Amino acid sequence: MTEPTGRRERKKAQTRQSLADAALELFLDRGYDQVGVKDVADAADVSVTTLFKHFPSKEALVFDQDDDLEAALVAAVRDRAPGRSIPQALREHILLARTQLAVHATDPRFADFTRMVRETPALRDYAHRMWTRHEAALALAIAEAVGAPEDDLGCAALAHFALEARGLILRHPEPHRAADEAFALLEHGWTASHPGS
Repeated sequence: MTEPTGRRERKKAQTRQSLADAALELFLDRGYDQVGVKDVADAADVSVTTLFKHFPSKEALVFDQDDDLEAALVAAVRDRAPGRSIPQALREHILLARTQLAVHATDPRFADFTRMVRETPALRDYAHRMWTRHEAALALAIAEAVGAPEDDLGCAALAHFALEARGLILRHPEPHRAADEAFALLEHGWTASHPGS
């Protein structure tokens, strides 16, 4: 009985990957705003209804790793090394994700992809929302890790600020220094970072 389920899941994964690949190819070749969801569905040889079963919106076609992002963030907290603080673990996770982006930069179309996201307001906004929507799951993982109630404000604040810090870090000319400063502030607070202020 597990074989049909495995086949069905593989087929779903293949369809999802075909849609994501077709969308990226079309978006990079023609421009995001010049391609409709029907164009993507046709290129992947599926119906528009099938496309929306796999992706809730046109923007989601560009960013097909959403669930993986959340799982990795939660794992950064839950699986951190003994003695490593939660802010340190999140700092390392963000820098690791940045390094993985740099690996993708060797793909000849990566520069085109990042330019498309940067120059398309809908994609830029979606990318930001996609990252920050994991705030609740991250806050819950932090609360569990420290034995705090699920609705603990401090855990929610740490999750929020850690996720927002990513944008500052990625835009900074010295990302490691930016990460050190941002997460030192999260770890030790303003007065420790700026005595007398």
